[in-house]
Amino acid sequence: MRGWIVPPPKEPTKSREKLKEERQKKIKWLIRHRYLRSERIRDAMLMVRREDFIPLLYRDYAYLEVPFPLPGAEATISCPHSYPLFYEPLGLNKDHKFLEVGLGSGYGTALAREIVGRDGLVVSIEIDPLTFEFAKRNLERAGYNDILLVKGDGGIGYPDMSPYDRICITAACKEVPPPLIEQLRCGGRLIAPVIERGIQYLVLLEKSDKGLKEWTICEVLYVSLRGRYGVTEE
Repeated sequence: MRGWIVPPPKEPTKSREKLKEERQKKIKWLIRHRYLRSERIRDAMLMVRREDFIPLLYRDYAYLEVPFPLPGAEATISCPHSYPLFYEPLGLNKDHKFLEVGLGSGYGTALAREIVGRDGLVVSIEIDPLTFEFAKRNLERAGYNDILLVKGDGGIGYPDMSPYDRICITAACKEVPPPLIEQLRCGGRLIAPVIERGIQYLVLLEKSDKGLKEWTICEVLYVSLRGRYGVTEE
């Protein structure tokens, strides 16, 4: 994968306790480096076991700042810091109706479910059937049975449950797909990696009755969005 050195796959040997200790250390690291500020996001990251969403042969590396390959075309689980990097500026919080474009391993989806709480809703869309089935199994094993999982083109969104309070796109796009902006409620926020002159920037949009406000957060590196509004159309 571009930009990172992925350690070699191996049979897992670490105990649950050891991985829990590494998870707690990672949370402290994220707080120290100012990625993580929200109490709800912190609690979610402490609760959700990242190792349960990683292919078995990479399980022992769960808390390294490295993305790992997943079943599917160019699919990855992002580095641990990527989740608060998205969710903090998004302001994801209790009771939100949240749309995730790009299910990945299901880890970010599980975090979002914990963050929005029992009165919130998480809808996640995945275009790749292999990635979709991998994440679905992970979420079911972890006990997340109240997330709406959609196999389809994320750029089109899921209008049946719109409008959404928050939308997160986890793949790089040339522009934010117009259907997703339409499905964002007034006062809502959307975050996405957007490609400009060959460089990906994490961009935050806020929708109001006067239009869209936009902020650029930082450079990032993500796989490309697929589908009708993808970098490569399908």
